[in-house]
Amino acid sequence: MTHRILYIEDNPQNMDLVLRILNHVGGYEAFGAIDGLSGVETAQREQPDLIIMDINLPDISGIEATKRIKALPGLGSTPIVAFTADTGESDRQKYLEEGCDGFMAKPASAKILLDTVQQYL
Repeated sequence: MTHRILYIEDNPQNMDLVLRILNHVGGYEAFGAIDGLSGVETAQREQPDLIIMDINLPDISGIEATKRIKALPGLGSTPIVAFTADTGESDRQKYLEEGCDGFMAKPASAKILLDTVQQYL
């Protein structure tokens, strides 16, 4: 069974690159959402195995989207990994305290991305 990964990201270049790595190099079924609200809707509809969450989104923050997703039936235990350029230790701790299960700093190499995904699946 192929793992399904939702990537919530508003930057089209980041979205394209990460989805290409996940789909073509990692062999996952990866798909995206371009903002927090559509990410929540997509998570509810698609029930992914893992969510990679940008934190700085144009509508609601990645933290708010994480909280909404974790409250949905069947998604409370779905791992959500914060993926952000906000890389300070206090930022990292805040994202974990606010509900994210993991953290990955932008930019990340393909190896770091795939290793992180494997860790949470």
